[in-house]
Amino acid sequence: MKQLAIFLFFPSFIFAQTFTQQEKDRFNAEAKRVTIIRDNWGIPHIYGKTDADVVFGLLYAQCEENFQKVEENNLEMLGRLSEVYGKEKLYDDLEMRLIYDSSAAIEDYKRSPAWFKKLLDAAADGVNYFLYSHSEVKPAVLKHFDPWFALMRTNGSISATQTGGATQQDMKNLYKISESPTSFNQLPVSSFRFGETDNWQLATDNWSARTPSEQLEEAGSNGFAVAPSKTKSKNAIIYINPHVTFYFRTEMQMVSDEGLNAYGGVTWGTFFIFQGFNEHCGWMHTTSDADVADLYKEKIEKKGDSLFYLYDGKWTPVKSRHVSINYRDGVALRQQIFTLYATGHGPVMGSRNGDWLSLKENNRSLTALMQSWLRTKAKGFEDFKKIMDMRSNSSDNTVFADDKGNIAYWHGNFIPRRNKKLDWSQPVDGTTSSTEWKGLHSLDEMVHVYNPATGWIQNCNSTPFTVAGVSSPKKENYPSYMAPDAENYRAINAERLLSEAKRITVDKLIKEVGYSHYLSAFEILLPPIFVAYNGLPASDSFKQILKEPISLLQAWDRNSSVSSVAATLAIEWASRGIGDVPGREKLNLLFETMKDLEKRFGTWKIAWGEINRFQRLGVGEKFDDDKPSLPSGLASSAFGSLPSFAARRYPGTIKRFGYNGNSFIACVEFGKKVRAKSIITGGQSFDPSSKHFTDQAQMFLDGDFKDVLFYKEDVLKHVERKYHPGE
Repeated sequence: MKQLAIFLFFPSFIFAQTFTQQEKDRFNAEAKRVTIIRDNWGIPHIYGKTDADVVFGLLYAQCEENFQKVEENNLEMLGRLSEVYGKEKLYDDLEMRLIYDSSAAIEDYKRSPAWFKKLLDAAADGVNYFLYSHSEVKPAVLKHFDPWFALMRTNGSISATQTGGATQQDMKNLYKISESPTSFNQLPVSSFRFGETDNWQLATDNWSARTPSEQLEEAGSNGFAVAPSKTKSKNAIIYINPHVTFYFRTEMQMVSDEGLNAYGGVTWGTFFIFQGFNEHCGWMHTTSDADVADLYKEKIEKKGDSLFYLYDGKWTPVKSRHVSINYRDGVALRQQIFTLYATGHGPVMGSRNGDWLSLKENNRSLTALMQSWLRTKAKGFEDFKKIMDMRSNSSDNTVFADDKGNIAYWHGNFIPRRNKKLDWSQPVDGTTSSTEWKGLHSLDEMVHVYNPATGWIQNCNSTPFTVAGVSSPKKENYPSYMAPDAENYRAINAERLLSEAKRITVDKLIKEVGYSHYLSAFEILLPPIFVAYNGLPASDSFKQILKEPISLLQAWDRNSSVSSVAATLAIEWASRGIGDVPGREKLNLLFETMKDLEKRFGTWKIAWGEINRFQRLGVGEKFDDDKPSLPSGLASSAFGSLPSFAARRYPGTIKRFGYNGNSFIACVEFGKKVRAKSIITGGQSFDPSSKHFTDQAQMFLDGDFKDVLFYKEDVLKHVERKYHPGE
């Protein structure tokens, strides 16, 4: 590491937002062309003459609600979170700098079609106009947003970055942090402040740094589509149910005179509806395990002062570049300089067992962002299929329904063609061209199903080979790398419910399927402990001690509810990691669970809703047992609960508090007119003093969805505020 003796002191005026007169004039003109109507739930419906006008309004409205998340999401993609959160985020930022090339994003902006460049410009202008018109808002880092920023996050998924299995430990093995910072910059304390509202930092925790069980719990999503043959109205219905960190997205509508009329969930800082619907069709994305990125083991040799990698018998120079990452240290900004490496396969992500690992991936592209935008304007199945044929979505499966009665499912979208004889779940040999990708699979070659005879589709981050019951694709017809996903408890539950359901309506799909509290995992987890208990000799002390709890669990209907004591006992017990432990150990863990509950609450016979709580936080607040909260009868998706509510204890609490799971949800019927219902975690506002901070909280917990105001004539009947940006 190069040691620099630099001490820089900046006056505070440098950190003010400044814009040219030309920019101000442009902002003001754009603002006049946009109308925002917030309805009686606080949801913004954004109207404009052009698509670009609406994009401007969308970003402005996002900033009104939560500028900090807009900035934070941009900082994440730019690899600059350390400037806010400190040294602990250095490897998160390093991963982003390795994978996401800002210079490539800038070039993509320059070569964008004129119509698309207008959207990119409008997105940046919407944020910048908010900063210009709200001088009281102090960005933590970014004082000006550039149009190319949008090309760093071309997908709205919470798990959009694909590392091919590279871990932070791999990075740490190769890229070391110097204990001596290379520079020191003194900055005003105020420039570093980011609110902790609603546990925001959870949303930016690096995905690849999480354990598989955390990823399972925190990235689950459900998508259902029902054909006219199974609905009461004979119209297709779609259920849109992403499971993400609470407040990861917001709910908005975009309407222009250029044919745009899309409604749904928007990831902060992006300018498209990620999961939602328009007048003709709806789309739901679930996180996919389709293999879209691969690691290559490289053979490296140093010759003189240069590094080379072996490829097809020839030694080729390793590319290198220096990057500096600033990180917060109290009121100081320190700098860490890394030398990053790359081969012809892509960035070297680190080393494992002495082997350098390079990554071949497609995490961002101009085509991917265009695909994200164009699907919001799709006019039905054939149009949507053409957009899917852009094949640039590298993280998601897609569930679809339209107003012609079509339902469809695609497992993944960007799928490289590979040598079927190799195990692509592990790093492959990087020294030979025989392991290179052979182009992309066509859309029809991917795992998919169109209008299955069963009349329903489900995907819960699960195998596509049960996606439509007996009408599902056959596993033997596809290479293993295309769909390595396993079955899970949510999918098992969804398959049963959808196959049995008849004359489905929007309300029925929400209540009887989407909000089914049945925990199918315990069909597997409980029988072994019953066997272990029944096998105990009469003289064993556990025979009497565990008699009541075992009887309670045996009689339990496997549904979670606010009043269920059995749900408390089962979930607390299973959360201890029962796995493949012997029967006696399962009994020991049940006894420990009882003692722990008695210690925390005075009795083990406590209802699930007493310990499983929903509490929405304001800026700087922490979860608190003594502050107001609502009982939740929901449970984690890891146990098969379709409405996911991942909760855990926090420092100083004895209760569990929800932080992840159901977020924006919608159920949409495509008849002569669109009929939809939706819900969002807590409420639309991030201001604790607003009535919209928790006005949807109880509804969210109960599955009591609000009517979506999709048509302008309905919006105008429920106007809470109508204004132009800046007013």
